[in-house]
Amino acid sequence: MTQAQSLDRTLAEFQAKRAETMPADRLKINVDQRRLLVETADRAAFVKVGDTVQPFTLTEVDGEALGLETLLRDGPLVLIFFRFAGCPACNVALPYYNRHLAPDLNRLGATLIGVSPQVPGKLREIKERHDLDFLIATDADNALARRFGILYSFDEASRRVSLESGSPIGEVTGTGTWELPMPTAVVIDRSGTVRFADVSPDWLVRTEPADIIAAVQAITTRAAA
Repeated sequence: MTQAQSLDRTLAEFQAKRAETMPADRLKINVDQRRLLVETADRAAFVKVGDTVQPFTLTEVDGEALGLETLLRDGPLVLIFFRFAGCPACNVALPYYNRHLAPDLNRLGATLIGVSPQVPGKLREIKERHDLDFLIATDADNALARRFGILYSFDEASRRVSLESGSPIGEVTGTGTWELPMPTAVVIDRSGTVRFADVSPDWLVRTEPADIIAAVQAITTRAAA
């Protein structure tokens, strides 16, 4: 069986092709914003292993309220934070997770949720477009992402481009703000303790499925013992 190409390699190839047709000034703004985030991110504030997660509620795209207690009822919880339904990199990453992560987590008894601040009516699009087999939910007002310390705001150049497009990001997400979460994977065990956390300030770098699966397997192995 041929080993799947890594997610980061898949994203790098995607961006290389996209860059061929992207106007040079837009490409520079994209690169500069990602570089700035990598250089200035407050990593000390990021969610980390050992943190206790207080109760929260997300809203699934069809309107169902998803509380932490309910989500942990049957096993570990895996949260994948992404930016919004129209985010090009997210449209590569989420289908990849659907193929290479969701089936293994299902076998391990873990719940997988893709989380974005985008309002449910707008967020539903990405789940339907890729026929995703896992939950997609709204983190209203970025409440959980803020608690996890993973938010960033558009820099001045990125705001200008967003405004010039006629669809500023606050309208795209329905939040009315310039804030988005950095791509983040969090694994929470049934006690509500974070057992794995990976935050990427660069949205073209994402957590590989194998790392998430290993974290969940460690939890299920401890539980079995």
